[in-house]
Amino acid sequence: MKLAVLIPAYNESDTVGEVIRHIPRDVPGIESVKVILLDDGSTDDTTIRGQEAGADLVLSSKTRVGLSQTLKKGFLHALDTEADVLVTIDGDGQHDPQEIPKVIKPILEKQAEIVLGSRFLDQRPEISRAKAIGNSLFTKLTNFLSGISVTDAQTGFRAYSREATLRLNILSRYTYTQETLIQAAHKGLRVREVPITVRRREGRSKLVENLPSYAQRAGMTTLTTYLNYKPLKFFLAIGATVILAGLITGFRVIVHFITTGMVQPFLPTAILTAVLIIVGVQIVTVGLFAEMVKSNREITEEILYELRRRARAG
Repeated sequence: MKLAVLIPAYNESDTVGEVIRHIPRDVPGIESVKVILLDDGSTDDTTIRGQEAGADLVLSSKTRVGLSQTLKKGFLHALDTEADVLVTIDGDGQHDPQEIPKVIKPILEKQAEIVLGSRFLDQRPEISRAKAIGNSLFTKLTNFLSGISVTDAQTGFRAYSREATLRLNILSRYTYTQETLIQAAHKGLRVREVPITVRRREGRSKLVENLPSYAQRAGMTTLTTYLNYKPLKFFLAIGATVILAGLITGFRVIVHFITTGMVQPFLPTAILTAVLIIVGVQIVTVGLFAEMVKSNREITEEILYELRRRARAG
């Protein structure tokens, strides 16, 4: 079994060296460990510090491309190196690399394809109230949309089996955390959590530099991912709600028409009823078309999976 440890980093020269130095090289059940530093266009000495600390490989971007696309590059490279298990861990030092064996254990024991290192499973780490509320809301939203139940959907300390890495497609250009969990649920990949310890982060997060902006962009990523896999359910719920609103609004118009044979004095209400019902039907129709697009998407993803699997097997 081969393990690849991916460390995405942006201007983490103060901490990335310690993270790399503390990654265990002797892991039970693992024959070899490869540490890959993913430098997302840092303007400081992140790459130099990573090389000095013993990173086996540094993949650097000339400009900042974002966490998701940086990890996507790492995923593909890890597959090329025939890694059986892949771990992602932040370069800011808030996670303990010595806990990597604990995080990959459910994969080695064939109990899961994806393992989340949860910061909230057995403890309440010292983070700001705003971040705690934001994490809770996004975790609940991800659980609701995916149908799974986790306590920390935002964690960057994760492990993936080779099968999960082949199956997942990172499309977002901002954050991958919610996207991969919704995909995992749709594709039947087993997700487990293990408790991890959290160290106090020095300085500000390089990803969540602005909470409102993060909430907006992560929210759009979550919604878009859900629409990719459950379009009919989404549009049917909205369309049915609009149609129901139209029927409720027009109920007294219908009763009045049956009683008197006239629409007046409820003509404006009758027009509103007709508009709501027509709009609701159109929304449902959009959902039907989106469902057909989804079917084509699933075929494309299956072809992509087979191509990846055969290319790496060959």
